[in-house]
Amino acid sequence: MKLAISGTYSSGKTFTTLALSHLTGIPRSAAKTMRELLPISVPGKTLEECTAAEILMLITRRNTERAVNESHLGDTFISDGSSLHEWIYGTVRVLVGINPNDSIDLESVEKTGELVFFEEVISALGVPAKQHALANYDAFVHLPIEFPLVADGHRPVNEKFRSLADQMIQDEITKLGIPNVTIGGSIPERLEGITAHYNLPRVISIEEAIARAQADYDALDVRSEKDRELAGAH
Repeated sequence: MKLAISGTYSSGKTFTTLALSHLTGIPRSAAKTMRELLPISVPGKTLEECTAAEILMLITRRNTERAVNESHLGDTFISDGSSLHEWIYGTVRVLVGINPNDSIDLESVEKTGELVFFEEVISALGVPAKQHALANYDAFVHLPIEFPLVADGHRPVNEKFRSLADQMIQDEITKLGIPNVTIGGSIPERLEGITAHYNLPRVISIEEAIARAQADYDALDVRSEKDRELAGAH
């Protein structure tokens, strides 16, 4: 099974997919995060400082890496996110502005020439994003918003952005007709629910899977894009 785990910012996709991969023995597929891509793509900038063109480049680069990684895993993998995610995040930016933190309400967002261009390109990018999802994912698990938004300095996202993106992800998966289920709760409850719903194997205990996932998560480089760039210069 090619299973995609969906959800918006700070929904726990990364930890859940790490634990689920250990629990089931199914390989995990993921793409570099924006914080990892920024120093090698637009050195010296944070995501808030990126132009529309630079955001489109980051979206394209991330989806390219995602597709390549998935292609190496054949017919069985667990995906951290999906091809729909970057496209949907871009689509929501049309509503809330290139930098959502500048937007107090949707009515305050000025439809500049840059934003009009961004909207046209994002709309076109939705075509391959949806085609890829239909061709490459057998099913989805959607993780609802249950955890606070992580204030780590690399997410130019407000709660309005997060709720809009969460609803749009669910709507698009439903429109595509891909089997999907929403499963929330604690990490053990999520793992129990996902494996039961899709009849996935368990090769170790849930407790051991979570412990291994925690070790993996603790080893992730969560420095900000600025800190990464400074470290690379030394």
